[in-house]
Amino acid sequence: MVSPFDRDSPVVRRRFKAIPLRTLAPNLITLLALCAGLTAIRMAVEAKLEWALAAIVFAALLDGIDGRIARLLKGTSRFGAELDSLADFVNFGVAPALILYFWGLHELGHAGWIAALVFAICCGLRLARFNVMIEDPNRPSWAGNFFVGVPAPAGAIIVLLPLYLFFLGMPKSIIVAWVTLAYTLAIAFLMVSRMPVLSGKQFGSRVAPDKVLPIFLFVVLFIALLIAYPWPVLTLGTLAYLASLPFGVRSYHQHERRSHKQDRPAESSPADSDVGTSAPQPPDVMQGEQPAPDRPARLN
Repeated sequence: MVSPFDRDSPVVRRRFKAIPLRTLAPNLITLLALCAGLTAIRMAVEAKLEWALAAIVFAALLDGIDGRIARLLKGTSRFGAELDSLADFVNFGVAPALILYFWGLHELGHAGWIAALVFAICCGLRLARFNVMIEDPNRPSWAGNFFVGVPAPAGAIIVLLPLYLFFLGMPKSIIVAWVTLAYTLAIAFLMVSRMPVLSGKQFGSRVAPDKVLPIFLFVVLFIALLIAYPWPVLTLGTLAYLASLPFGVRSYHQHERRSHKQDRPAESSPADSDVGTSAPQPPDVMQGEQPAPDRPARLN
């Protein structure tokens, strides 16, 4: 028997499996987004609101690509999913709430702070519900084209609308502060609501060859306008997003009605009822058997 105190005894080291580099790239992007969210908080404390808003927008852009890069590189992991949720809570829950509070909600005292708390808490609840619903096997496949409630990155961008209007020339007043409080609570409610919101996944993951150049042109033009005219672009984008919410609800109900019609069992024809015997049903619609829905592994 080899004594553990023997200097000459061989040292048994535990070997861990090497981690592929492709799994590190998405996590580095998520950490970079987290740094942007924390920097936004610092800029808000120092009253540099323009830089704080720029950091939030930058974090939202990074959040939109980290998951796609992970799936593209086949580098998804449970660690990356948990890290992404934590970063989203800081970037799109805590940071926007503190920016709003330091900008104008602090003038309302305790009421303003409560509004900031409610928004941050609703963001955390929204992220927790999203993580749970990913593993729900009972959702139909078409439901993957919709979010349940406004997603956290979009909620962070649209809740900052009062600041966009402020930089466009809207004066600050106690009335504006109360309107900002009501608007913040409304966006927080939309985040935790059951309202279906279009996710954009219905457009697919492939692009037709004749649309590649127009998409390149649109992306470059959007980035150029965002840099040159940030406040008009963010204001118009926020208003357009809010105006699109009813269309998502309408599209969801259309899919729901279509799904109910497909699941309805076939009724026997009148001719069969006169004879007194019913024709045998095909195996896929017989009682007790339902067609197996084609569900993706991850719905959202």
